[in-house]
Amino acid sequence: MQELSATYLFDPLCGWCYGASPMIERLLSAGIDVRLLPTGLFSGSGAREMDASFAAYAWSNDQRIERLSGQPFSEDYRSKVLNKPGSLFDSGAATLAITAAGHSDHRKRFDALRLIQNARYATGLDITSVPVLADVLSSGGLVEAAGLLMEGSDELLAANRQLVAQGQDLFRRHGANGVPALVIERNGRQRLLDASALFSSYDNLIAHLKAA
Repeated sequence: MQELSATYLFDPLCGWCYGASPMIERLLSAGIDVRLLPTGLFSGSGAREMDASFAAYAWSNDQRIERLSGQPFSEDYRSKVLNKPGSLFDSGAATLAITAAGHSDHRKRFDALRLIQNARYATGLDITSVPVLADVLSSGGLVEAAGLLMEGSDELLAANRQLVAQGQDLFRRHGANGVPALVIERNGRQRLLDASALFSSYDNLIAHLKAA
């Protein structure tokens, strides 16, 4: 499938994107060119403060994702993130961290995404905090990205806006209903893959890619 590539549309605070990460990782390990683009879905006007009602809804949804994907949502996440008074549901800082990670190599965006998802859903860290994110990146070997994130240069902010704009444009053009979304490109033609393929078997996902 050398002629095939894909663009993965995501948000770092999307539980379904966390559930889809093992499949994206397998595609990358198989040598398929997958480029990550953030959509900014849960930043800006999409951000909100966590409250008891939203926390209960999120946890219920997370349990469904865990059953479908096998990805764990820990009690630390539930108690330290969802049920923490005044905590934010805002992916702006995490998206910026992913942009920083891919500054010199876009493939490192996925490395950063996995680190950030694990920090939130497994360890229960506050990934709306820039210092926390910088520590997560640094501890995961993305030291340069951590420095860029803490510096917060105009160049990085502009690159982040550009990436999010690209993600939003692709999202709109293909009429995606949400994230995760995988846009397949073969021989210059693009097609939106049904997101359910990311939550079935790997063989089924490959079959969908071959049929694109």
